[in-house]
Amino acid sequence: MTASPTDLPVRVLLADDEAMIRAGVRAILAGEPDIEVVAEAGDGREAVELALGHRPDVVLLDIRMPGLDGLGAARELRRVLPEAALVMLTTFSEDEYIARALDSGVSGFLLKSGDPRDLIAGVRAVAEGAAFLSPEVAARVIAQLGGGRLSRAAEARRRLEPLTGRESEVVALVGAGLSNGEIAARLHVVEGTVKAHVSAVLARLGLRNRVELAILAHEAGVAGPTADTR
Repeated sequence: MTASPTDLPVRVLLADDEAMIRAGVRAILAGEPDIEVVAEAGDGREAVELALGHRPDVVLLDIRMPGLDGLGAARELRRVLPEAALVMLTTFSEDEYIARALDSGVSGFLLKSGDPRDLIAGVRAVAEGAAFLSPEVAARVIAQLGGGRLSRAAEARRRLEPLTGRESEVVALVGAGLSNGEIAARLHVVEGTVKAHVSAVLARLGLRNRVELAILAHEAGVAGPTADTR
């Protein structure tokens, strides 16, 4: 996505108790003309307060912070600022938090030590209503959910079997982190059609949100190529 004079940048609030992590994330995002870090917080409570003042489009939350942690902040933000997309910043040592984070209404997971391109792509994707899992985190999420890799893959594919061909295409692109608009452009249909497909698939599969659908796509091995950073 290339910013134009009429485009408003994606407004990001960054919450992490480590100043060096915040500086690194800010430096990565500062190079993108369509993304603006509007505030930084050192804990979850400050993140909630700043979010209410700045009304960000995306909130990047460290999972473990003093006082109110990222999970608690996510639950509070989902209540007071439901329009904001929430993304968890995680490390390989925090797998035990993943299932709880899924219950907190997050839109994505990013690995702190991951590819900077995933950070940029993830912010853009969730700002447009998509779910985003960096490849490393997708693997960790699936592992954390339990069960053998092959058995989970087989079960995921079985669940997706009743879908139509077009619904299967939509699932693959949701798994790739594309928004409804991007999926519509890729499939040459209107955005409303994509929304209808996503809603129908979520209802048929008994899933709560796009993140769970994206995880299922990764489990089944059908997630398409990840969205580029434009």
